[in-house]
This record gives sequence, structure tokens and C-alpha cells, in this order.
Amino acid sequence: MSDIETRNLSREKIQQILASIGSQKVDQGDKVDAVEYNWRQPHCFSNKQLQKLDDFTEKVAQNCAKEFAQLYNSDFNVAITLTTQHFADELIDSNSKQGDYYLTFNSDPDHPFGLVGIPGKTAIAWATQLLGETSSPENSDRDLSQLEESLLLDIACGIIKAFSNSCENCDLNPGSEIIKGQIPIKLDGTEEFCKITFNVEKTGSENSFEAYFLIFCDKLKPIVGQNVQADEDLSSKTVAKTMLGHVHKLPVSITARLASVILTFEEIMSLQVDDILLLDKSVKEPAELTVERKTVFRGQLVKSDDKYAMLITELCGKE
Repeated sequence: MSDIETRNLSREKIQQILASIGSQKVDQGDKVDAVEYNWRQPHCFSNKQLQKLDDFTEKVAQNCAKEFAQLYNSDFNVAITLTTQHFADELIDSNSKQGDYYLTFNSDPDHPFGLVGIPGKTAIAWATQLLGETSSPENSDRDLSQLEESLLLDIACGIIKAFSNSCENCDLNPGSEIIKGQIPIKLDGTEEFCKITFNVEKTGSENSFEAYFLIFCDKLKPIVGQNVQADEDLSSKTVAKTMLGHVHKLPVSITARLASVILTFEEIMSLQVDDILLLDKSVKEPAELTVERKTVFRGQLVKSDDKYAMLITELCGKE
């Protein structure tokens, strides 16, 4: 296989190769354990890293429960409900119409680690409950008062403290102010984030409230460990050669096409045994070999070992 073959792989060719490699007939009785793969989401972490991330977030939840217990002087349950990966443009689009509150945190002021996101309904509930009000907030769209925003800042700082205490060698500091409605980090849309959603519930209460962390994926890698690299660094050229090598061994159906003719339905219905159907080629014209209805060779019909055969006389084009 030449270098030219691997360099000239078009997107269409790669899609055809992937479709050929992945196409298999599965019996209805077979049980297939498959996970949907979303190409629009980043996939920064291996399965082993994701397991370490689950263990870490569980520790974060436990520490968050302790922080809420100290703030409210009551027992709380905190549970991680979802961990997902996103590109920044997706987060910007999904959060642009929401009135969430954000507080950044970092170990280096010039390089943010991430932020805490608190939906408006959660923000009002947490602030009013800290003021001693037990009734559920009816208007979750209203702005917080200056006092309520100050209390929400204390709560968010406690959440960041819980996160920082959960990882070794992390000294994360919260930002100075809560921002509403717009992510307070300059993004170009290609950054990769991990969204860790958690649920907070006061013991004995029927109400629970949701908040989340948005953290740059590369900031989490020291926590979950580096991904183990394969013995061989698979460059795009190596991958292309491997894929083409596999494709070269795939079975391909080739059809010999003698000629054709167009008839009306009435003419077809009138055909009988011993009728002669006149085709659109003379006996001197070559027959065709087709692959997926595309003519790739032309040749003459011959006989070999008492079977039909074709002597290839013309190459129609290399796809």
C-alpha cells in the first residue's frame, strides 16, 4: 500500500470504510450491549478515568453535605445525579436563556479551574432558607436582593471549599462576586468542559434543589490520572493503513451485466415461454462487471469449466 493511497482518503471514502467495517447482521435473538456515542460531545476520559471521576465526585458530595450542615445547622444529603462532557459552545447556547448564578474558582487567577452554577430557583431557595424563611419561593425569576446575593456567595464559596478539600494538592479559591445570566469566563466555544450535576436535600424535607460544577476537562486530568497510551502511537497514517488493510479483505459482490431492455408492464405480462427478448446490445459489444451498480470492468463472455466466465478487456476506472 502506497503513501498516496493513505493521503488521498476523502471524507466520503472514510465514511464508506467505516460503514463497511461496522456493518454486521445481528440476529434478533442476540443481546447486544451498546452505548450511544455522541460525536458532538468531547470524550476526554477513558472508562478507567471515568470510574475515578465517579469516586472523586462522591467524595465531593459528602464534603458538600458537611458544608451545608455547617451553614444551615441541619443535616443534608447531597448526591451526584449526572456527569457529562460538553464543548463550550453547547453550554453557551443552553445557558444563554437561563438566569443561573455563577461563581468562578481557580488556583491561578489567570487560568480558571471552573465555576459553580446555581439555577435561579435554587438560588432563591437557598438564600431565603438561610434567612430563616421556610416557605417555597413562588417567583423563581426575580433578582436576589443584595443581602440574598451575599448569602448565596457564602453558600457557593462553601461548595467550592468542599470541592477543594476533596482533592489532594488542590488549593482552589472562589471568585469575588456572583454573576447572573452569563458564564463569567471568556470562551471561544471549543473548550472542553465536564458538567457535574448534584442534588441537595435537607434531611426530612420533601424539597430538593439542583446545582452543578462546570470544570475544564484538562483541569480534572491530574485528579483522575493520565490516560494510558497504547504501545504504539497511532498516527492518522497508521490508522488509514489499518483501515484500508481491513477493507481489502472484505468480500465484494460483483455482477456480470449482459445487456438490458425497457418494456412496458403490459409487454412484460404478455411474455411467454419460447419468446425471444431483444436486448439493447449487439453480440459484438462487451458485457459489464458492476460493483454496487457501477461499471468497473468490461469484457467478453466465455466458458470455463462448464461455467459462464468473463474475459476482462477493459478497465473502466479505479474508485
